[in-house]
Amino acid sequence: MEFEIVTEGLQFPEGPIAMADGSIILVEMRRQTLSRVWPDGRIEVVAELGGGPNGAAIGPDGAVYVTNNGGFCWSDEGGFSMPSGEADDYRTGSIQRVDLATGASTTLYESCEGKQLRGPNDIVFDKSGGFWFSDLGKIGQEQLDIGHILYAKPDGSSIRRMRSGLFGPNGIGLSPDEARVYTAESYTSRVWSFAIEAPGVLAQEKEPGQAPVVLGPLPGYQPLDSLAIEADGKVCVATIMNGGISIFDPAGGVEHVGFPDPVVTNICFGGADMRDAWITASGTGKLFKCRWPRPGLRLNFNA
Repeated sequence: MEFEIVTEGLQFPEGPIAMADGSIILVEMRRQTLSRVWPDGRIEVVAELGGGPNGAAIGPDGAVYVTNNGGFCWSDEGGFSMPSGEADDYRTGSIQRVDLATGASTTLYESCEGKQLRGPNDIVFDKSGGFWFSDLGKIGQEQLDIGHILYAKPDGSSIRRMRSGLFGPNGIGLSPDEARVYTAESYTSRVWSFAIEAPGVLAQEKEPGQAPVVLGPLPGYQPLDSLAIEADGKVCVATIMNGGISIFDPAGGVEHVGFPDPVVTNICFGGADMRDAWITASGTGKLFKCRWPRPGLRLNFNA
């Protein structure tokens, strides 16, 4: 696939959002910022967030909501920037709201049901204005957190843990009809699909036809990262080691589109026909742009 480099020199970019003005809002995890990349490649810092800003989405009020994993230690291996373990100053994960006009940020959530958020990762808003997000957790030398899928309201009034027992839930997205929520399980190279009963409510799994569906796994060692959905319902998941985008068809089958970075972390869609795709190549700090073979799903909110 042909592509262009929009910009480089980013410090572990993630969470891209294709904005109405043609720019891309994204996080720079290592730089600890929410940043804007203009079509000419210019990088503008929107907000200093601290910790480890990981995912981002526009909410119904036009603000950017950020999943912050609380921070990592960093290493440079073979010319690639890599996170490893929790930061020395790690305190907790959080959900942050950023006013795009002023850059002011507020923290909405740091815990759920009396337990701290460990490593919030990716986020998606449904039509009702609430948001689903994943908490991947943290990896220590002798322990690995169990991951969760959660649902919250953007006004800070409600947060609920909806599904636990996952091994590294990373990317998260909604099917076009919002009848299912997908999450990419990093450590197993699988994509889970859960039925939704109502906004923010998963279906009872004991009922016929409501059991979770698993797509994959990919063969070998191919950890999954963040994701976006195509308009036809295919799930496009950033793939590490085998750097690129793995496209899972809920009807069966997987195809792969490679990019020259082993640490590809995310994809977003935009443009008039939703076939423009931007890909974050986090290991090398680049933002790629290409024409995708099919249109992406238009998200519920933009600014």
